[in-house]
Amino acid sequence: MAEKRRNDTRSFFSAAKRPSKATENRAGRRERERERERDSQSGSKSHRLILAANRDEFYNRPSKAADFWGTNSEILSGLDLEYGKEGGSWLGISKRGKLAAITNYMEGHPNPNAQGRGFLVSNYLMDKDVDSYSYLKKVSAEGHLYNGFNLITAEFKAKQDTVCYYGNRGSSEPIRLNPGIYGLSNSLLDTPWKKLLKGKEHFTNVVGDQSLSGDGLVQALLHVLNNEELNTPDPLQEQLGEGYSRSMVQALSAVCVRSPHYGTRTNTIILIDAEGNVTFTERTMLDVDTSKWSTNSFQFNLQA
Repeated sequence: MAEKRRNDTRSFFSAAKRPSKATENRAGRRERERERERDSQSGSKSHRLILAANRDEFYNRPSKAADFWGTNSEILSGLDLEYGKEGGSWLGISKRGKLAAITNYMEGHPNPNAQGRGFLVSNYLMDKDVDSYSYLKKVSAEGHLYNGFNLITAEFKAKQDTVCYYGNRGSSEPIRLNPGIYGLSNSLLDTPWKKLLKGKEHFTNVVGDQSLSGDGLVQALLHVLNNEELNTPDPLQEQLGEGYSRSMVQALSAVCVRSPHYGTRTNTIILIDAEGNVTFTERTMLDVDTSKWSTNSFQFNLQA
């Protein structure tokens, strides 16, 4: 059965996401109910979010593959195990409908004494009271304490979905994202690096293909994330490459980064349908070996 794509969805390509309208009037709510009824009758389901993201990191940096937290079974994420950074994350979601994702901003000379950025994800997921925008307002006041980052926070609730963005190398204020397709790499949101434009184009083609089933959609998005084609030269990306070797800047121009010791080591796909059913698929590298991978998938219903 074909997979319906909603018009009020935000999609992200991170190497990208798609949620529903931040506000609805009564007429819109009735139409949404009618749409859900049609989806149920036809067997297809629309999506409030489609996210495809790569994690690029040193291959030997210790981390834990995605799973529900042992002390908090509501939260699903991978975890950093690096000394002093233990418990941070790069991408996660909770059964209450909170989602957060972070990317580093490309900087050649980061401050080694800066606070760990991964805690920005974990802290948001653990805080049951703060909303996505208020959290980013608080983070923006402390943005100078961190090396460069881009942070997405979201809430998926029964009546309203909200997705917000803040980058500490851009505007001082966070923003709420309207429905649409967005791309995020290692510069500010939707900065037109060649890798981002190419990946976003492929991502858009995939999510627009009505013939793809749920698993087919996941597999097609994983294919997008594993494109190792270099997108060079790219003067816009190279402007941020001070402190990097020429070969590393070239390697970083690919959607799927490959270099001897650093590169893409995790692919993640998150789908949230109109009924709040979540599918979280992670493909992760094993044993510091780019030829060994493991894929795990989690399904649950949002409690929000």
